[in-house]
Amino acid sequence: MIIFQKEWLCINIKGYKRNYNKLKGDIMVKLTKRIWASFIIIGLVGQFAWTIENMYFNVFLYNTISTDPNYIASMVAASAVTATLTTLLMGALSDKLYRRKVFICTGYILWGFSTMAFGFINVKNIAVWFPAANAVVTAAVLVVVMDCIMTFFGSTANDAAFNAYITDVTNSENRGKVESVLAVLPLISMLIIFGAFDSMTQQGRWMEFFTIFGAAVTSTGVLAIFLLKDKVTEKRKGAFFKNLVYGFKPDVIRKEQPLYLALCAFGLFSVSVQTFFPYLIIYMQNYLKLNSYAIVLGIVLIIASLVSVAGGNFIDKVGKLKFVLPAASVMLAGLIGMFFVRSKVAVIIAGSVMMSGYMLVTACLSATIRDYTPTDKVGHFQGIRMIFAVLLPMVIGPYIGAAVIKNSNSTYMDLGVVKNVPTPSIFLAAAVALLFIVIPIYILKRREPNENKMGRKS
Repeated sequence: MIIFQKEWLCINIKGYKRNYNKLKGDIMVKLTKRIWASFIIIGLVGQFAWTIENMYFNVFLYNTISTDPNYIASMVAASAVTATLTTLLMGALSDKLYRRKVFICTGYILWGFSTMAFGFINVKNIAVWFPAANAVVTAAVLVVVMDCIMTFFGSTANDAAFNAYITDVTNSENRGKVESVLAVLPLISMLIIFGAFDSMTQQGRWMEFFTIFGAAVTSTGVLAIFLLKDKVTEKRKGAFFKNLVYGFKPDVIRKEQPLYLALCAFGLFSVSVQTFFPYLIIYMQNYLKLNSYAIVLGIVLIIASLVSVAGGNFIDKVGKLKFVLPAASVMLAGLIGMFFVRSKVAVIIAGSVMMSGYMLVTACLSATIRDYTPTDKVGHFQGIRMIFAVLLPMVIGPYIGAAVIKNSNSTYMDLGVVKNVPTPSIFLAAAVALLFIVIPIYILKRREPNENKMGRKS
């Protein structure tokens, strides 16, 4: 009887402690102007670098070195592996030290320099540097290697440290709003690059292009030294390598099932996105023959950004999980529309629907993942998040897209060389992949009432 009472008392003390920590986190979090400035400035410039890495490295490789889509798929996959391993290591290390600032600042500075280095890679230079090697193959491999180096610095700064910093300074009450703003940053980034700098890439001025954005990223790393302030100065307990594998333990996976279900949903959604996204500009250039694709994308991104910002508070009020499937349905409709459309106006309409749904799903799932992430293990789970959000999708999705492109037999001749062209089928393949998101969301929604009774982590 006494033993039972002790066990009951311990259980209730733990329950009160968990609820107290949640309440304390919700009360203490205040999004100041300085915090918002850090979100927007550091987040936006980071998205400049990721936009170039995710979209323009593909175009750079396709236009200047080789049109074989397998090179693009390999580059995306290698980058994803690097990003995931980096985030696992650096996320756990930033938790161990509980220092985000040094990782963000140093990472951004080196991230910028590595981006500038791409301006020196071309077949002509490779032929001079490595005269005995096949210049095309060597140049393609060097692009892949440099992409991994650039990704190491970017993932250290952005995926591991900056993402953990965002979770540190937000809570479950404001994350829908924050994520809706953060979700717009990639679109604003693309809008600025497409609108003001895409002409450089079309003119082959890659050196200037990479230098401008590399310098911007490095400058932001310097600015962050004065802008950021670590939330807490206390170091976390626990061995580094024990923390590193924490999220892979079966008992942790069982304990944090809602988090892993949300990550599975994000992974399936991201596979859909990566099936078409790496080939989007190439498709518009070479299949649709839209020379003004930058204008088309600019209009689409503006519309999608407005929808995302407008939906931010609505997501928090309605509920993130309730909003996911309707948002995914919007994206699905847009993907199907992109399969059929050919004219500029029709592409704008279908693209706006597709990207609006994409942004809303991103905001909902990202906020849900932050809600379910244990507050004392934020850095630990950034690497786990990367497995689902980056590694698996960027290994699986681009190869699905490459297989669809190669099996479509859509090619053209350029100076005697047969070149592959992306076809509308990539959007249909992406639509099929998106349907699988229903499974984890359905399970998670059935679990949510029980989670609410127990008290969710902020």
